[in-house]
Amino acid sequence: MRKRWWKILAVLLIGYTLTAGLLADVPRLPILNETIRVLHFHVPMWFGMLILLTTSVVYSVKYLRNPTAKNDLFAVEFANAGILFGILGLATGSLWARFAWGAFWTSDPKLNNAAIAMLIYFAYLILRGSFDDEQRRGRVSAIYNIFAFATLVPLLFILPRMTDSLHPGNGGNPGFNTYDIDSNLRMVFYPAIVGWTLIGVWLASLRIRMKLVKQKIDERFEENLLRTRNRAMADDSQSHSVTGSV
Repeated sequence: MRKRWWKILAVLLIGYTLTAGLLADVPRLPILNETIRVLHFHVPMWFGMLILLTTSVVYSVKYLRNPTAKNDLFAVEFANAGILFGILGLATGSLWARFAWGAFWTSDPKLNNAAIAMLIYFAYLILRGSFDDEQRRGRVSAIYNIFAFATLVPLLFILPRMTDSLHPGNGGNPGFNTYDIDSNLRMVFYPAIVGWTLIGVWLASLRIRMKLVKQKIDERFEENLLRTRNRAMADDSQSHSVTGSV
């Protein structure tokens, strides 16, 4: 029970986010109106993505210092969870843009850079699949993961601020921290960040446990197969010796 408290907290926070995020009163902001509710899903998913990808790159650095299968597994599974949250962030942002800007996708620096960042991380997964040797795959993908994370920061936080942008917080547009987030929004928004992040960590941990269990099953299968072969060879040699003596 003590080890599962954060999972229970994640379920409670997501349940609260879904309920309050869809039913609680929201401020009537110009243009946004009811679509401001997407804030509780879109932005927290991006926060979760950043935390998950940061965890992934930490394990990639650890792998370069200590190349173990565990560090490589943690790096790729946290990256998988982060990429999933990035896709969900793009999807919810695109839906929000349809009602706020009149189109699902615009030629906006923030949106384009976010899509480029996701493509860079897709390449990370493709790169991993192109190596059969585990050590080489772990080393090359760890280096690429560090590169991908290094490009993520300027693509999302630096370059959009240097150009005109429709996205809040970029190109002179006010961010939501100064955009009249009232107490009702804050009471849902901050728990949503924690809840979605915990869900991402939970997802990554489930995949890690699944891979570790599969690895143990494969190892036991190989051990049993080797024992069966050894017994068959021993029985075969014993039968030959008996036949020869006869």
